[in-house]
Amino acid sequence: MNSPKRGALTLLAGAMLLASSAAFANVEPAKPVTTAKELQQAKTYTVSSAPTAPLEMAKPTLPDTSGYTAEAIAAKIVRTKAGKISVRRMMQEDALKDFIGGDNKMAEWVVRQHGIPQAIFVDDGYMNLKDLAKKLPKQYFSETSPGVYLAKLPIVVGRHGILEIDKQTQELRLSQEAGSFLVNDGQLFVRDTKITGWREKDNGPATFNSAKEFRPFLLSWGGTETYIANSKIASFGYANSKSYGVSISQYTPNMAKVLKRPEPTGWIVGSEFSDMWYGFYCYETRDFVVKGNTYKDNIVYGIDPHDRSHGLIIADNTVHGTKKKHGIIISREVNDSFIFNNRSYDNKLSGLVIDRNSVNNIIAYNEIYKNHTDGITLYESADNLLYANKVISNRRHGIRIRNSVNIRLYENLAMANGLTGVYGHIKDLTDTDRDIKLDPFDAQVSLIIVGGELAGNGSGPLSIDSPLSVELYRVSMLAPTKSSGISFNGILGERQDEILDLLVRQQKAVLIDPVERQTELQD
Repeated sequence: MNSPKRGALTLLAGAMLLASSAAFANVEPAKPVTTAKELQQAKTYTVSSAPTAPLEMAKPTLPDTSGYTAEAIAAKIVRTKAGKISVRRMMQEDALKDFIGGDNKMAEWVVRQHGIPQAIFVDDGYMNLKDLAKKLPKQYFSETSPGVYLAKLPIVVGRHGILEIDKQTQELRLSQEAGSFLVNDGQLFVRDTKITGWREKDNGPATFNSAKEFRPFLLSWGGTETYIANSKIASFGYANSKSYGVSISQYTPNMAKVLKRPEPTGWIVGSEFSDMWYGFYCYETRDFVVKGNTYKDNIVYGIDPHDRSHGLIIADNTVHGTKKKHGIIISREVNDSFIFNNRSYDNKLSGLVIDRNSVNNIIAYNEIYKNHTDGITLYESADNLLYANKVISNRRHGIRIRNSVNIRLYENLAMANGLTGVYGHIKDLTDTDRDIKLDPFDAQVSLIIVGGELAGNGSGPLSIDSPLSVELYRVSMLAPTKSSGISFNGILGERQDEILDLLVRQQKAVLIDPVERQTELQD
């Protein structure tokens, strides 16, 4: 593959198809140069032809997900040793330090528990909820009706503990008023059941009211394994660190240095998550599998892998109705992961986002449609492959790429989006609230677009702003929405007549080459 930093802008089309030849006869003329930037761009690039061979690529190899099943999860449970149950003070417990450090955090639990904060601990072996109900005082944990349990303290699975919440449990209700939540510091199995954040005064779910209002949550720390299968989890999470909903997280940096726990891992399969602050969140997590789940009507994000997570598989999920932001987002060095066969639609912002230096990911065969801004968005994230995605009827751009180089778009369909099919641009972020040291960026964009179809998008098929390089080959462009025919925007629009003459009329590959590059070669 050609390097994206060679400074050349290459446009290739072996078999570009149009709705009719009349579309070419009526191509919009290039817009007149009216700004200093446009003048500079017009002087910078020349147009010629180029070879096509370097653009050929086999279909990407995706991981086999057939082994990630509820049956495989059940086989992992070791029940040979009975665990121990205790009620202990929350202070001085590693698994709870993030929630009790400082007077303000401690006060939350003092108020809710009307005294020194305590938690239920499962240690040194296996326990299920029937075991807890038999051995705990009813004011802490009770079976309110057959198979329905109410927890009025936090439940902590200790480092050598194993807790199973299975089909014998019709529902586990975590009391919002009493400040109940689940923390896994060992092994947690949730199978064929239901867990709900519970508002006792309403005798119903702790439905979302405001970002700062405590709601129960599930958190698994470094060194843990978490498995959820065929279950429903609802009304979890709020805007407090590690309390987002279902969270998988390495310990905070200072504690991680002391505890030296490995990165957490696990699987979530065939389950449903609704009314969550975040449906799924992870931090410094490895090889986690999120497969075949439904994330519906969650508040901020559906699926949100974060900082330095890697080797993730996010496949066959349906994500819709996210109220504040994106359906699926990976952000801040989430690398070497696979996002495929997902459906993400009707989310408040984008359907799928790759963000903040997340690299070497494969995004393939996803259906991203009817989202309220862009379909697929890449921000400041180089070296990613988008393969055979269908990006349809999103309100803004189909695929938007900002400040990202070596982005390969192969065999994608971008159709009927409100603005551009594929939009590549640069942006200076130094005057924003971005922490440049934490999230560095280069204001450069380079794309390789091979195969697929860009059809019926409101502002045209392509817009590329100040690119470092762009390559196109075998791209079909059908059904222009404008009566005047196909039109390009950005630097492509400025040289549109020349590009289309080579690309379509002469059926040749096109090279748009910066003048500076020619000078370098001559020297």
